[in-house]
Amino acid sequence: MARITLDNLAHSYLPNPKGEEDFALKQLDHVWNDGEAYALLGASGCGKSTLLNIISGLLVPSRGRVLFGDRDVTRADTVERNIAQVFQFPVVYDTMTVGDNLAFPLRNRGMDAGFVAAQVQKIARMIGMEDVLHRKARGLTADAKQKISLGRGMVREDVNAILFDEPLTVIDPHMKWELRTQLKALHNEFGHTMIYVTHDQTEALTFADKVVVMHDGRVVQLGTPEDLFDTPEHTFVGYFIGSPGMNLLDAEVSGHMAHVAGHAVALGGSYKALTGRVQIGVRPEFVTLAEGDEGLPVTIRRIEDVGRHQILRADFAGTPINAILPEGARVPAGANRLKFQPERINVYADDWRVAPLRSVATPQKEAV
Repeated sequence: MARITLDNLAHSYLPNPKGEEDFALKQLDHVWNDGEAYALLGASGCGKSTLLNIISGLLVPSRGRVLFGDRDVTRADTVERNIAQVFQFPVVYDTMTVGDNLAFPLRNRGMDAGFVAAQVQKIARMIGMEDVLHRKARGLTADAKQKISLGRGMVREDVNAILFDEPLTVIDPHMKWELRTQLKALHNEFGHTMIYVTHDQTEALTFADKVVVMHDGRVVQLGTPEDLFDTPEHTFVGYFIGSPGMNLLDAEVSGHMAHVAGHAVALGGSYKALTGRVQIGVRPEFVTLAEGDEGLPVTIRRIEDVGRHQILRADFAGTPINAILPEGARVPAGANRLKFQPERINVYADDWRVAPLRSVATPQKEAV
């Protein structure tokens, strides 16, 4: 296992990059702790697979260094890094049995036969393939082959890191939750450093200790699932995490108040004067129906019942606002106002979160 340091790292696929826009991976400086599970999360094309390939040794970065512990492995090949990698599509030996596929990495390193047999049984149990260990891999379904790939990636206990590149893409949806749970259990048992690339927020948030959210070639936030939900450091994080994502409204912010299209909104903190594009962000979970003249005047478009709760879709001055209401909650006829929990409002300038100067204990009476 290893601590992974990304030192002044950047990469361009162009031979002579001239500016930041030419870099698929913009400058990164991060330390990923030994034994933790990380998820690289972002939309297609954001740079997450490029970063994974640099860590694995399949790609040499244009700038900067990769360190495993104190060792510079920037130009070391994959074998020297002592890692296991599971790709998006299955890579198996069709002429071998399932058991031999799982045992191959251990036998290739001269492990004791008894240890190999025990380890293969344990991993086969985890991926639900105990009954087909003696069957040839040829002819198995794509999701069964991918389970073999997952098992082969996890069968070794001595690796510096295990890297997963969207490994559940071809897995049957009913199996995904079980395999994520098993991966998490394996991590808890053996403490491997794990890095898991995905565009699926559910996969990322249920698997990882820390989630690395990427957007347009850069890391916009690295934090726990709670960090990403409570305090998104970038508007993309607020938008990408959550279903629905964070509500964002253009605003003017001064002190403990925001003004949104002529309406005052109380904030949970006090802020200095801000420049650039200023917005407030609040998650739908912290938006509620208001009475009388409280809150922002909205037009309610529809209410969606999604089982555990309802999603209220509304419009305020041309901007959509979503609110999550309890299952079975009644929306009175003529309801047309929504209010925000002040302490749950985040403030952004040019897409980046601005920390308040201080908290405000009691919201002002005249504001939302």
